[in-house]
Amino acid sequence: MKPRLIASIALGAAVVLGATGCNMLAPQATTIEYSASDGRNVPDSGPLKVRNAMIIANEDGSMGNFIAGIVNSTDEDLVLNVGLGSDLQTIPVAARSTVSLGVTSAPMLFQNLGAIPGSDVEMSFQSGDGEGVEVAIPILDGTLPYYTEFVPAPTL
Repeated sequence: MKPRLIASIALGAAVVLGATGCNMLAPQATTIEYSASDGRNVPDSGPLKVRNAMIIANEDGSMGNFIAGIVNSTDEDLVLNVGLGSDLQTIPVAARSTVSLGVTSAPMLFQNLGAIPGSDVEMSFQSGDGEGVEVAIPILDGTLPYYTEFVPAPTL
């Protein structure tokens, strides 16, 4: 009777380990960072955090509005430097606040994107004493109704 008891305990332990052991080797999906919307989250480029960054462009890609959320969780006013090619623009962000380009403030217009909607364009981001990063930001158009208002109008 004793060998049967030991065998059943060993079999039970093997089933429990076999059913849960793969969790020890596989990465947990909840620990993988990703951009959950149409835009892209920018990896840390200094103390400011850039979330859901995208460009809403006209059909030929000659102009585009940069839209993003910028979060300043520090106790000092900071500036985000955003570059596209040779065009460098700045966004001031007050201490402990958020700037929502395109929602609570005007979107940032870039000329001569060099890319059309459906593609990506390399942009640089830097704030505070951070080194800065280059990230491929998606270019979208006004196909989706909630982006229509952000398509830049042609200049005359």
